[in-house]
Amino acid sequence: QLQLVESGGGLVQPGGSLRLSCAVSGFTLDFYSIGWFRQAPGKQREGVSCISSSGGRTIFADSVKGRFTISRDNAKNTVKLQMNSLNAEDTAVYYCAATALGRCVLSTAPFGSWGEGTQVTVST
Repeated sequence: QLQLVESGGGLVQPGGSLRLSCAVSGFTLDFYSIGWFRQAPGKQREGVSCISSSGGRTIFADSVKGRFTISRDNAKNTVKLQMNSLNAEDTAVYYCAATALGRCVLSTAPFGSWGEGTQVTVST
């Protein structure tokens, strides 16, 4: 049974940083691309970043380029999202998700397994 669990969310001031982790179990991470998505109140879920199954390709939404990085450690079955220079517009519930696609996309459609999400709040 595929399971993804996010952690690392919290309250941070504008300009601050957070590092989110996605711990996966029940499957071999090597064969899955992992995406990070977020959903703010009243808004649709949107793709933030994705790392391919090989780790050789990463993509980012325009709104986070240059501020967020994504990495994976297949041996530890974890994927991390480093978020820097956070602002109020980054406030949302962040989800990680897995797809058997070897390549990365920021659309939710190919991702069949999802975590429960972790809240990120950027505020003074």
